[in-house]
Amino acid sequence: MKILVINSGSSSIKFKLIDMENETQLAEGLLERIGLPEGRIKFKAGENTIIVEEPIPDHRDGLAFVLDALTNAEYGPIESYDEIAAVGHRVVHGGEKFTSSVVIDHEVIAGIEECSFMAPLHNPPNLQGIRAAMENLPGVPNVAVFDTAFHQTMPPVSYIYGLPYSVFEELRMRRFGFHGPSHQYVAQQAARMIGKPMEELCIITCHLGNGSSLTAVKHGKSMDTSLGYGTACGVMMGTRSGDVDSAILIDLVENYGYSIQDVKEMVYKKSGVAGISGISSDQRDVEDAAEEGHGRAQLALDLYASSVRKYIGAYAVTMGALDAIVFTAGVGENGPQMRERICLGLEVLGVSIDSEANDCKGVQRDITSPESRVRVLIIPTNEELMIARETNRLSEGN
Repeated sequence: MKILVINSGSSSIKFKLIDMENETQLAEGLLERIGLPEGRIKFKAGENTIIVEEPIPDHRDGLAFVLDALTNAEYGPIESYDEIAAVGHRVVHGGEKFTSSVVIDHEVIAGIEECSFMAPLHNPPNLQGIRAAMENLPGVPNVAVFDTAFHQTMPPVSYIYGLPYSVFEELRMRRFGFHGPSHQYVAQQAARMIGKPMEELCIITCHLGNGSSLTAVKHGKSMDTSLGYGTACGVMMGTRSGDVDSAILIDLVENYGYSIQDVKEMVYKKSGVAGISGISSDQRDVEDAAEEGHGRAQLALDLYASSVRKYIGAYAVTMGALDAIVFTAGVGENGPQMRERICLGLEVLGVSIDSEANDCKGVQRDITSPESRVRVLIIPTNEELMIARETNRLSEGN
């Protein structure tokens, strides 16, 4: 069974074709600058890499190009569209309406539209990808896999804020959480590495990149997560502030002439590692500057590590036990220095890593030291494979 996975943005489409018989990737690619005069298409299948620069009028035409490339007689991995059994779509926000992945129909599309006000930059282009797939592959099942769905198992104590209850009851403002497919995938992989069912483990998954979130996964279910109603809370990120005293934001507006838009720009785009260091949102650049004695670069790295440690400590208490910590995503997979910074402050939890094993990037590896009571794992995330697994599960009966 071959699954096409689509992640549709406002002017882009990322895609992968996965053979679920052995979970191997047959092709992947990226279409950029959709709707602009100069489009760019990159397609890779096996040893073949094709790059085309030409206008891509809209998502429908973009997906048509993808399908033509997949069935190209010279380099395509399949002979016919008929080999695509289903299409899986990443959808960012499902609100409270969607608590799990679903087969897409007209009611689901309407529901995703209703949730779009909570993710105005993501849900509308996600819907464009869905409609393009339904037009280009009529009769093929489409499945929506939501970033928020994995976190719908959180108890009220984790998702309700300490605001007047009417804010939740009437406006449904609550913690939703994001990066769900990533957290779910690496938790499953961690259980396999440990050799125990996920239902017996307490795992903290650390999705650390330009956008970051941590999740407490107790017995296979999300019990708490650091991103909330929006995507600027929790740990400090590349350009996002993470947790900040709301009184500061109120004061900036009331007493210092900042507009709401100014504050939004600050919190989402001018804070975090970039805002503290004054150098870059890329931790590699900041680490280089810190090694040369740049004080604010050092402070940015210390703040980042400290914010992650705080959540790890809190989530260990939330679950009442801790079997494993998983590092994933850009920084988590490729930042040995940051992993060490974080873990060197976790001795109180019985965490200890092997520095030599930790000296690696982009590989799946157990970096636990012999004396550690908690397993520490690096697991490259694969959100597309998680989407494909969910799509396969739901479309088998169709």
